[in-house]
Amino acid sequence: METVRRTGIQVNGDEVCEVQDSIIVEGRVRLFLNGEYLTTIVASPERLEDLGAGFVVCEGLAETVESVEVSGGDVHIAAPVKRESLLEMESSGGYRVLGEANKVDSTITITADGVRAVTAAIESDVWRRTGGVHCSVLFCGGDLVTRACDLGRHNTVDKVVGYATLRGLDRSGCVLGCTGRQPAGMVAKAANAGIPIVVSRAASTDRGIMTAERAGITLIGFSRGERFTIYTHPERVPEVLKKLGRPW
Repeated sequence: METVRRTGIQVNGDEVCEVQDSIIVEGRVRLFLNGEYLTTIVASPERLEDLGAGFVVCEGLAETVESVEVSGGDVHIAAPVKRESLLEMESSGGYRVLGEANKVDSTITITADGVRAVTAAIESDVWRRTGGVHCSVLFCGGDLVTRACDLGRHNTVDKVVGYATLRGLDRSGCVLGCTGRQPAGMVAKAANAGIPIVVSRAASTDRGIMTAERAGITLIGFSRGERFTIYTHPERVPEVLKKLGRPW
């Protein structure tokens, strides 16, 4: 991931010193769908093929992608479009496509240790070194298949979903892990991609939880160390329900 070194003055209590920090490079990416301009995204300028494919799938515009071509900061996606793209601004300053999220149909389950493994995999070296990025991971069949870091939490999800889409992976058997919080727009991305389990180190919002409930997603938040909280569809974590000693 592209970084630059920048000088700063660090203050720690009464101590002051000059430091050299690793800073993430910020880029602008224009997306075109079937020859028509779609939107501009603030993003880290890596894995743009995955970003373009994932955005189209995660926003529910198409279920599959035919091709992606990158020319500089322009990403051209060809895909069989399902619906019109009406955009609204998200809390992060990015855009999402309006509309109800897809319903997810999957029978996969996960153990408590599996949740912790997904959480541990989120923490990349660049995430620890810069503190300036979000990261997402995708586990399929219990294995880590890809990790993506980016300025925007939305972009990290698009990139891992795009990776799976362009390689024909069965997304209904995958688990998504994220560093970022889970408002409705983030949860809708997983739903539109057909991913049944979302694990986040951060919080959700009320609409994020409602979206997960309606879409059939198991939403897990505050996953840090040994702790995590299951907000919706806990039946996919049967080990925890058994310990609770009662049906949900």
